[in-house]
Amino acid sequence: MLVETPTTRPAAPDASAAPHRRRHDDAPDTMALFGRLAGLPDGPERDALRDELVSAWLPMAHRIAGRFRDRGESLEDLRQVAALGLVKAIDRFDPERGAFESYAVPTITGEVKRHFRDRMWALRVPRRVQELRNKVRVARRELTQSPGSPEPSLTALAAHTGLTEDEVSAGMEALESFSTLSLDAELSAGDDGYSLADTLGAADTSYDTVIDRESAKTGLRRLPERERAILYMRFFEDMTQSRIADQLGISQMHVSRLISRSCARVRDEAMGERAGGGRPPRN
Repeated sequence: MLVETPTTRPAAPDASAAPHRRRHDDAPDTMALFGRLAGLPDGPERDALRDELVSAWLPMAHRIAGRFRDRGESLEDLRQVAALGLVKAIDRFDPERGAFESYAVPTITGEVKRHFRDRMWALRVPRRVQELRNKVRVARRELTQSPGSPEPSLTALAAHTGLTEDEVSAGMEALESFSTLSLDAELSAGDDGYSLADTLGAADTSYDTVIDRESAKTGLRRLPERERAILYMRFFEDMTQSRIADQLGISQMHVSRLISRSCARVRDEAMGERAGGGRPPRN
């Protein structure tokens, strides 16, 4: 007996249908748990459910942290930062807005990048300079992808990034500023090698003398002529108070009082100018 076989072919898949989004193995289905979490008030039950969600999604956070390995930070520390980002994502996620993975991945990635931006620089660098550094780094990598490509010039980097040459220069300097150089680092490979600390100057105490002298000038000019003469004889000609008293025809006690009063007035005026205050009143 002949059997009629169907000639109709299976329908082709609809090209307009949205492609199926590949889910990672570390992306569990926890929408029901998030629904429960959203309806729970603060308390032990909510904390336990939150911990369950953290445990379920922690492998994904570790995977994201692994993308940033070999950048000067230990993987364990990166995983801790990523876990912190995961906790923030769970606390802020609204189940009605879509899949948790779509929200959590940029949140965790941003937390790790923020860690590098704020914690990994040996010196605090403005965010604008850090952004210039990243643009210049990416541009250098793109311009040297072909084997044998020369190091791109400042002009080439500026044209590729759309930055000015001054901005590229700042980014280039920041490329070398991620970590600091130890003062004990040797700058010469010879037997007479010296360290970076050997090239630094020492504090010069003469600067303090210059500052004190300039600070006292104004106050000295404001003193009466006799008091200026007494200070000159005492501190520049090294005359005793008794000899000054004999020369001026006054008592030694009066000379002592004039010296003390004059020095106090000059000191007060100098300190007032350093502190940004006005001219102190004269007695």
